[in-house]
Amino acid sequence: MAILAVPAILWLTLYITKGRFLRHPFERMASQLADRPVAVAGDFQLYFDPINIKFVADRLTIANPKWASRPHLLKSDHVLVRLSTGKLILGKRVIKRLELDKGAADLEWSRDGRSNTWTLGDQRKPKPFKLPEIVQGRATSTTVHYRNPAVQLIADIGINTLAAKDTRFTDQIIFSGDGTLRARPFTVSGRLLSPNETIAGGENKLVLHANAADTVIDVNGTLPGATQIEGADLYMQVRGSNLARLFDFIGIAVPETRRYRIRSALTYQDKTWRFTRLRGVFGDSDIRGRMTVAMPKDRMRLTADIATNSLNMIDAGPFIGYDPTRLDSHGAGGVVVKQGGTPRILPDAPLRIEAIRNFDADVIYKVRAVRPATVPISNVGLTLSLDHSLLKLSPLTFDMAGGFLSSDIIINARNMPVRSSYDIRLSPTPMGKLLARWGVEESGTSGILKGRLEMAGTGDTVHKSLASSNGRIAVVIPRGTMWTRNIQLSELDIGVFIQKMFEKKLKKPVQINCGLIAFTVRDGVASADPILIDTTKNVIVGRGSFSFKDESLDMAVRADGKKFSLFSGQSPIGVGGYFAQPTIDPISPELIARAGTGLALGAFLSPFAAILSFIDVGDAQSAACGPVLSGARAIAQRTSKGKPREDVGWGTPSKQKGG
Repeated sequence: MAILAVPAILWLTLYITKGRFLRHPFERMASQLADRPVAVAGDFQLYFDPINIKFVADRLTIANPKWASRPHLLKSDHVLVRLSTGKLILGKRVIKRLELDKGAADLEWSRDGRSNTWTLGDQRKPKPFKLPEIVQGRATSTTVHYRNPAVQLIADIGINTLAAKDTRFTDQIIFSGDGTLRARPFTVSGRLLSPNETIAGGENKLVLHANAADTVIDVNGTLPGATQIEGADLYMQVRGSNLARLFDFIGIAVPETRRYRIRSALTYQDKTWRFTRLRGVFGDSDIRGRMTVAMPKDRMRLTADIATNSLNMIDAGPFIGYDPTRLDSHGAGGVVVKQGGTPRILPDAPLRIEAIRNFDADVIYKVRAVRPATVPISNVGLTLSLDHSLLKLSPLTFDMAGGFLSSDIIINARNMPVRSSYDIRLSPTPMGKLLARWGVEESGTSGILKGRLEMAGTGDTVHKSLASSNGRIAVVIPRGTMWTRNIQLSELDIGVFIQKMFEKKLKKPVQINCGLIAFTVRDGVASADPILIDTTKNVIVGRGSFSFKDESLDMAVRADGKKFSLFSGQSPIGVGGYFAQPTIDPISPELIARAGTGLALGAFLSPFAAILSFIDVGDAQSAACGPVLSGARAIAQRTSKGKPREDVGWGTPSKQKGG
């Protein structure tokens, strides 16, 4: 009995006195444990009421470290805390009730990231901020200041509780504030509908609205507890002008986009944010899928499996560095910009090296169809991985005009300068389908193209990497036919070019024995090596080059007849101008007038789809076609009698025979 009497006397003493005599011992012990001053200047209570611990402190202050921007971690006119004694014994911190009046909390990380204001005592192991479970809370005129230099986040939030006036309603914890994240200002507001004593145990309904420039986020749903995110069941809607700006807020670099609108279910489980049932649009394209953002080993990791049913080609432009604002206002013509008075189409947007250093990623992206229908691309598949600044687009595949293109692109930003390598392969593709929009007839055209591009260069933009690249480009044309009947003047017409190479009007298809359009690339300049197409009536050869540096074209192609013809032995047809504005000479005035904006979409595909290279040895049927079909360099090309060819190779158009 005596053993039971002692705790009973202690409990009764504390209950009668409210534990007020413990104020000074509390201040002393709390200051020692926290390694900073803790003081109570007003009323103090600490006792069991009747079983749970009740703590009351008026004018409580807990000091901050000297490096902090504000003097106090916590300062409040009135604090009331009820702790669950049973759960505390089991090692769980559960606050059954918390009241704060005119409170001010300052939560900061030091600039070096080694200390924070809320990890009390031993600062050798600073802990992320985590609120204990709070069953019921009430705050009046309370503010929270948060600062994290590592992610460039500063926030000031005001919190108040509106008490329910009727048992049919719940209390509302309302909050609002502003701040900056990565130097971008934002505002946030919302409310938490938490149960009052009358209907305790109900759901905690969260409604949140955030606005940052033109990015708007709305979140609503339920929380398992007033301060519990784990296991939350939330629904998010977000919209804005550029999806990249949204991800900037969490330190993840994604491609630029046109205006977007996305909705998703949102949960937080096992330290991972999960976005499921994701649906939305960007520009004129749709998107769906799922995504997670986690922090394994304290490093952010993005995982996504997303798909697009119908992709507008213009919306793909920002993925490789084209300005989404220009695409919005100019359409496909927005890929063309003027630099030094000349048109450019290769993207010059720099890779965000500092941003990609902060996270890793694994993304699968699929596209079923690409618009407009004149772009012969479908069934796009992309596997992207980012591992400590090593970015791989491998494989990147799509169907193209009855053929199949596969590629592996690797961008290594682990060391400076950034190094990029491109390996792009085109399977046998029908020429009739691929070139149909330029006047080549599918009916009567049996020829195919096979190709490969292998290049590597340095620089943090697509333009810089190609402008410094070395490698090989080749397109092989095995035996087949080509026919162009109707002159279509909607664009600079390849059909017209073909007619000029053979005769003004083709009455039947051209029989191609074999062909090779190849370039050797050195320091961003691609020189013909060789251009050689053998037909039943002509041998077409070309010389010259094009440059990834200034995007200029300087080539000449001629057709030498095998038999006497009024149309054989033509003077060379020059191909000049720029990627964005190519010219053909001689050329009709009608085509010159129509050769402007119609080129933009075709140019949009270069250099990845328009110029391809190497290929495996094809079905060569003659010795002369062997080196052609194997993609050999000019020095290895031979005549049908086995003699070295002297009419192919590097050089300028002015050196072309007869030019």
